[in-house]
Amino acid sequence: MIRKLAGMAGVFAFAVSTAMFGAGAANADPAPAVIGGGSGIVIDDMFECTVTTIGHDGAGRLVGITAGHCGDPGAQVFAEKDRGAGQIGKFVYSNHDLDYAVIEFFPDRVIPVNRIGNVAITGIGGPPNFPMIVCKEGRTTGNTCGLSWGDVFATNVETWSQMCVVEGDSGAPVVVGTTLVGMVNAYLALACFGPEVGTNMSSIMGDLNGRGQIGSGYNPI
Repeated sequence: MIRKLAGMAGVFAFAVSTAMFGAGAANADPAPAVIGGGSGIVIDDMFECTVTTIGHDGAGRLVGITAGHCGDPGAQVFAEKDRGAGQIGKFVYSNHDLDYAVIEFFPDRVIPVNRIGNVAITGIGGPPNFPMIVCKEGRTTGNTCGLSWGDVFATNVETWSQMCVVEGDSGAPVVVGTTLVGMVNAYLALACFGPEVGTNMSSIMGDLNGRGQIGSGYNPI
């Protein structure tokens, strides 16, 4: 069984974050949220996912990428760790075949960075092969690493790995060193035991640039 990894915001977490958001909204000039690949986000006050990467598209817009099952166009995005910043962006495109989505961030509400936790992103590269070691930074399980099994079924789209992932890690950046090679999308059978399955960044970039719309020409911070 394949489990997609968008987390459901808990009742307690929702109550706390709503209170924090209300307090922040009263501030005439709330501080922007720090966001990068590995940051936790809350979508429509319902789902928790992880940002894959943030940067600018060919038109200079501040955009980011996450898993497609995390939201559809129009969905509101909030920073999990800084709800006082208010809404920081919105989903503008979601591809459910490749399971990736594009977020347009509000430049005055976000400070984009290329490092969150133990993962820094300095570029985008091709998919990892067996027996390379890949790592990820997720909002739920943090930094974990494991063996890449490569493209097990020769899909030219996905890579399997033996990293620990659970709900909420959807969209987490998968890196080899500081090169972004994929995102976390799902796990098979059991969390942190069954293989992680993710979409390759080369497939995402090919589709994104081929569309020629918002997000096209993307480069990470």
